Amino acid sequence: MSAPIRVTVHPPSATGGRRVRVDGEILGLAHNVADVAEFLRRAGLEIDPSDVAQVSWIDWRGVGPDHWGPEAGG
Repeated sequence: MSAPIRVTVHPPSATGGRRVRVDGEILGLAHNVADVAEFLRRAGLEIDPSDVAQVSWIDWRGVGPDHWGPEAGG
């Protein structure tokens, strides 16, 4: 049996968007959950965009799936 796939969505960049990695490989810069679902589909992982925010195997770093723009200073 193979190891579970690790999906990481990094915190928003200074210009907006979030890097998406699968098992350490950068798939692209997502601007919403539909982008994350598309990157995962291209990697062979079928997931409905409405499920992206809820699955336990996606590690949302920094902030949750509702934040895509640059972080506010503070």
